[in-house]
Amino acid sequence: MGAHQDQFRGFAKYNLEFNHNLFDRVSELGDEQRKRDLGAFFGSIHGTLNHILLADRIWLGRFATAFPAMTSLADAALVHTFPSLRHELYADFDELHAQRRATDEVIVRWATELTDTLLATTMRYRTSNGRQREHPAWIAAAHLFNHQTHHRGQVTTLMQQLGVDPGVTDYLVYVQ
Repeated sequence: MGAHQDQFRGFAKYNLEFNHNLFDRVSELGDEQRKRDLGAFFGSIHGTLNHILLADRIWLGRFATAFPAMTSLADAALVHTFPSLRHELYADFDELHAQRRATDEVIVRWATELTDTLLATTMRYRTSNGRQREHPAWIAAAHLFNHQTHHRGQVTTLMQQLGVDPGVTDYLVYVQ
């Protein structure tokens, strides 16, 4: 197994476990607190968590289109079209949480299918504004995980503003 494969499988494990802990802590908040606009890019904790799930499903959808033989994505809830990156998939927190867990399981299975050959293959897709993009698949995979981490950092800041400790966030704690 190559270094990229190890890295992406580690990121998938981190994503799964961190999201599990994060959603448990966010569930301590009331719906009003989760949905309160705190000035983040996607407004609220709920809005940001929705955006992360939306983006994950968009990227997995792009992988499914570019690499249709990926069995991990065959029956997954994917997004191929969407009105905006602020689109709310789930207004109900419990449903958002359940869908997050389901997508995290898909990401773990997807990461096991990422071979060195696939990761080196040119991936072609269209952006939300219709622009054609192409680059090695490993760049898209790295972006999926980096994007999650970026926005989860925003969520943990919002949680701290509301007096909720997000817990340990370090990658090293989750992958070893």
